[in-house]
Amino acid sequence: MSGRLTILPFDGKTPRIHASAFVAPGARIIGDVEIGPEASIWYNCVLRGDINSIVIGARSNLQDGTIVHVEGPRPGAEGLPTVIGDDVLVGHMAILHGCVVEDRAFVGMGAIVMDASRLGSGAMLAAGAMLTPGKAIPAAQLWAGRPAVFRRELRHEELAGMAKQTQHYVDNARRHRASLIEAGLEQ
Repeated sequence: MSGRLTILPFDGKTPRIHASAFVAPGARIIGDVEIGPEASIWYNCVLRGDINSIVIGARSNLQDGTIVHVEGPRPGAEGLPTVIGDDVLVGHMAILHGCVVEDRAFVGMGAIVMDASRLGSGAMLAAGAMLTPGKAIPAAQLWAGRPAVFRRELRHEELAGMAKQTQHYVDNARRHRASLIEAGLEQ
């Protein structure tokens, strides 16, 4: 069957996926990867924790086609894991590499988050934007562009909308899991 979920150990490290997390068929989870409770990793995502670790927090979602990788140790540098906090939204086809995305942040569709960069709690990186190495978006700010620059503070209703989207993905993941079980594709 095409589109199977692939969970692979690498260099003695095996992915750790919470029982309540949803990982869709077609996803590839490799090496030192931890996926938290009620998180969802959607179709055709790749999380490659081969040369450092990846952590995905509770209720966070990585939408279809997202790629998450890390930076390995180099002379004089320890390397960079990728750490994604709780309740994070990551849009379709985003790329996250050796970065930190704090709780309740939002990475838009097709956005790129590069080495040693950080999104603060509740921050938003717009669709198609590129957060260049070492840049940090403070809490509750919207950044956009290539390279990404500050646009404005996020409004209370936008932050509340992001929380609703997080819950939508938790609920939708349950529906997808049930559908896969019904089709005999998941136990």
